[in-house]
Amino acid sequence: MANPFSKGWKYLMQSFDSKIDENADPKVQIEQAANAAKEQHNEITRQAAEIIGSKKQLEMTINRKREKQQELQDKTRTALQMADKSAAEGDSTKAQQFNTTAETLAAQLVTVEQELQDLSTQYSAAEQAAAQAEQQQKQSEARLQEQMNEVNRLRSQVDQAKMQEHTAQTMDTIGQFREDDSVPTLDGVRDKIERRYATALGQQELAESGVDGVMAEIESGQTDVATNSKLAEIRASMDAEKAGELTAGTGENEDVDTDATLGNAAGAEANAADQSAQPEDGEPSEESLDRFDGESPQS
Repeated sequence: MANPFSKGWKYLMQSFDSKIDENADPKVQIEQAANAAKEQHNEITRQAAEIIGSKKQLEMTINRKREKQQELQDKTRTALQMADKSAAEGDSTKAQQFNTTAETLAAQLVTVEQELQDLSTQYSAAEQAAAQAEQQQKQSEARLQEQMNEVNRLRSQVDQAKMQEHTAQTMDTIGQFREDDSVPTLDGVRDKIERRYATALGQQELAESGVDGVMAEIESGQTDVATNSKLAEIRASMDAEKAGELTAGTGENEDVDTDATLGNAAGAEANAADQSAQPEDGEPSEESLDRFDGESPQS
């Protein structure tokens, strides 16, 4: 039977991981994936380098063993030559010593050759492993390059998604797709104004239909009657004054005409008297005679 505590713990951890994945920043996840791919490639490269290094180390060991083999062969050949020379000279003791030395060198040569054979077998395996490691490293490098290209593409998509979200939020604000409770809307303001206007109309209607409204209407009517009466009185007074001015003007004109007529008649009579008083042509007047007598020269 499964442990309920362990089962619940696993469920909680899985739920927690799901929540983290849902709320995680895509850029952070992309960076995590890129770093993981780089670490994997670095590990493959390190292992391939170790395998190739092992092959190189075997090559150096084999080269040293071959040099050792050549050296032992030369020494063994020299020892045999010296032994043959000593035997030819009749020195059996030296000949024996050189033979013993040649045997020792030959034994060492056999050991080195056996080691070379084993190293050759190891080198063949190391060479195959190095080739595989190098191939895997190249594949890992190509795969890493593809992953980096994908990472760059995803980064661009994330930037485009953020830009699209920002554009959508801006359009949401402009188009009022999302209402903010802290800011009044136009519909709400319109309803408030219409409600206040309707309430004012209702109050006015109640005031007009009540006693106070009727009294106000009566008082307004009385005021209108008094106003109209005063206007009629003032208008009649103005008409009377205008009629009096017209009458006075007509009388003055008649007096002026009469005086002018009388003046003209008097002038005519005076002219006639003057003409009758003048003497006839050729007869001096009395005034002329008197003036002549007074001015007569003294003799």
